[in-house]
Amino acid sequence: MTNTAELLADDPIWLVLIKVVAIFAFLVVMTLFSIWAERRVIGRMQHRPGPNRAGPFGLLQSLADGLKLAFKEDIRPVLADKWVYFLAPVISATPALVAFSVIPIGGEVSVFGQQTALQLVELPVGLLVVLACASIGVYGIVLAGWSSGSPYPLLGSLRSAAQVISYEIAMGLSFVAVIMYAGTLSTSGIVEAQKDGWFALLLPFSFLVYVVSMVGETNRAPFDLPEAESELVGGFHTEYSSLKFALFFLAEYINMVTVSALATTLFLGGWHAPWPLSAIGGGVLNTGWWPVLWFLGKTLAFLFVFVWLRGTLPRLRYDQFMNLGWKFLVPLSLLWIIAVTVIRALRNNDAVTSQQFLIAGGVVIAVLLVATFLIPDRKVPESDGEVPLAGSGYPIPPLDLEVPKAPPRRSAVHAGAQAAPAGQLPGEGAGSTKEEPNGSV
Repeated sequence: MTNTAELLADDPIWLVLIKVVAIFAFLVVMTLFSIWAERRVIGRMQHRPGPNRAGPFGLLQSLADGLKLAFKEDIRPVLADKWVYFLAPVISATPALVAFSVIPIGGEVSVFGQQTALQLVELPVGLLVVLACASIGVYGIVLAGWSSGSPYPLLGSLRSAAQVISYEIAMGLSFVAVIMYAGTLSTSGIVEAQKDGWFALLLPFSFLVYVVSMVGETNRAPFDLPEAESELVGGFHTEYSSLKFALFFLAEYINMVTVSALATTLFLGGWHAPWPLSAIGGGVLNTGWWPVLWFLGKTLAFLFVFVWLRGTLPRLRYDQFMNLGWKFLVPLSLLWIIAVTVIRALRNNDAVTSQQFLIAGGVVIAVLLVATFLIPDRKVPESDGEVPLAGSGYPIPPLDLEVPKAPPRRSAVHAGAQAAPAGQLPGEGAGSTKEEPNGSV
């Protein structure tokens, strides 16, 4: 057993309950704060103030919205499956809360005289728990869309199922290189393996793949295809209101906090202080309650990335989104894993020194850059009379398109409507003919 596991094994029941309540309160408060911060940051990006009425700086705006949702009318469509419709938001929110239980927030501390670690559960397969919770959470979305009895929620739920499956594969592959270097699936063990260097610097491609995957996993812009308002009204939660809708909202933001905390744990050293703060006083800033500050700072930085992407990038088209996952992230992740395996084998056998490895890497990057500049641009084929296509093969109307003239009869009727006296129908003047129901005149 690791030191963290030994400390947690001795936790009394009252301390476990305190940790459970603290984690729940932390996630709820972070949700309220994230909603407020997202509105304020995007407001600044778009040159507008954002919420600034409810409380100082609008800090109580998220709380006011939560109370408003609680007092809204709770409706249920006639065609909805009653029990599945009710359980879907619960199934979506519960795994989001459970996944945070394996995240180490800090090291060893004393709580009311009891030595413990700032973590709820220490498991040898902690990463698999996070992936399992992410997989179960999509069931809530799929069941919500199916049980609503409406086509748009169903389409949103099907999109979400395909999206989560695609990006969970890329996310799982980004874990492989981290597990190889850390030698464990335990989250606290991975944090301990980064005392001398962050994996974000050692494994940059895995870090980038995870960052893209976590945005797709949480259905956030520009990957918010299951909730595309311009296409699906509101996606899988179109038929939800009141507290049920609030649970979906809560699940989305808790998932954002969880994947941000996991990115901190896997790639940014977890609760360890960043260099050069880690060298002050022989590592005194990595003891006591100081690690909570570093952990929160790194997690908030990732949450800012979510907001930054939403305020910057437009929503992707669905085929582009799926191509990014299946044709880019997954194949390159497999190649990256093979490269990391070969490099580790060579370094463990002392066949290649660090200096030789850096030189070889620089040569490869230089060759790729030269090849990029030498590849000629693709020539646009000349038009041969066929229907022109857009960049992704979609037909577009011809540039010389003209609107056809209205048919003569339609013009005559329209002219008659304008010339007819008040109270008289068009075509019912003197000498006009009237068509009988059987077609005779």
